[in-house]
Amino acid sequence: MAERVSHGPTDPPIQRLSPWRFVVTFGVVSLLADIVYEGARSVSGPFLGSLGAGAVLIGAVTAAGEASALILRLVSGPAADRSHHYWGWAIGGYVITVIAVPALALPLGLLGVSVLIIAERVGKAVRSPAKDALLAHAGTTMGRGKAFAVHEALDQTGAFAGPLLVAAALAISGGYRLGFAILAIPGAIAIVILLWLARKVPEPAHYESHRQTDDGTALIKLPSEFWRYAGFTALTMAGFATFGLVGYHLASRHIVPDSVVPLIYAGAMGIDALAAIATGHLFDRLGLKVMAVLPVLAGVGTCLAFTASPATAVTGALVWGAALGVQESTLRAGVAGLVPANRRASAYGVFAAAYGVAWLAGGVTLGFLYEQSLSALIVVCIAIQAAALAMLFTTRKVTN
Repeated sequence: MAERVSHGPTDPPIQRLSPWRFVVTFGVVSLLADIVYEGARSVSGPFLGSLGAGAVLIGAVTAAGEASALILRLVSGPAADRSHHYWGWAIGGYVITVIAVPALALPLGLLGVSVLIIAERVGKAVRSPAKDALLAHAGTTMGRGKAFAVHEALDQTGAFAGPLLVAAALAISGGYRLGFAILAIPGAIAIVILLWLARKVPEPAHYESHRQTDDGTALIKLPSEFWRYAGFTALTMAGFATFGLVGYHLASRHIVPDSVVPLIYAGAMGIDALAAIATGHLFDRLGLKVMAVLPVLAGVGTCLAFTASPATAVTGALVWGAALGVQESTLRAGVAGLVPANRRASAYGVFAAAYGVAWLAGGVTLGFLYEQSLSALIVVCIAIQAAALAMLFTTRKVTN
């Protein structure tokens, strides 16, 4: 007769998946979800236009969505930490997204479509802090740099595939609704896998051998090192152009044909995934020192992308993709080591809001400078990235 093992009330439950399998499976969920929402985002502007929206309304709707995706994390992050229901927040956010996007296939009119586009971004705000906190737990043993890098690589695979799927549906049907409807399939599969993963690993916090308990202090009170790191991130994102502005430059100045711009974006997404993997591995060996590469990539990519030479501008766009890969993966891995485990969702919420506001302000500034003088844009970009690099080295975990 097999011996029966008894666990005490404080013993952690036995995890049914290794940290590596947990991260990869979560990455597959993100891959499928990215097919859904990146597929929709690739045509959201033209779709709104087909319903009668002008440039101002299209800009307002998409900007409201991006602002919601970042700033609302100030609410969802602390709420996830207080409730400790990380899976509930993650699952709820994904459900919002995979319902909102296929619903765009319904005849809802301009107002209904605008609401759904913003709702999809709200779903990202709901899930992201909790999701990052869950990944940070699993990354403790396998390396947080690797964990976020693998997740980002799978995530970007979906970001590459989604627009292609919608483009194929558009070519077949001649309209947008078939493409939105088809996206219900990967969305449903993502939710099934996510529910399975939550059942297999109900408490990812137990991947960490030394858990920190809640001491009852205010969740928003975060260490000074975190705020320095957030300041560095805000600065570097303020000098990092959006691809919308890069793509506008490439097309409006006839540097490449309009039809080539989406292909350049797809190439940048591929570079994004490779950069995430490379810097993720380096982060696990070097720590926050590896973050010094971000201002360099962001500055070089932005400056080269706004040149008049097709080869140089395309190279700049690809370097821009590398910077985005660092920003969306390794940068997040750095947060986990700067805050207590029980405050990570709060930290991720504050962190995303800080760089989101900075990126918005920087995007407006760079857009204004673009219309005035490309030379001024490049000078300001270099100055901002130099200040960001200096800010990074005020963080003790970089200099030690």
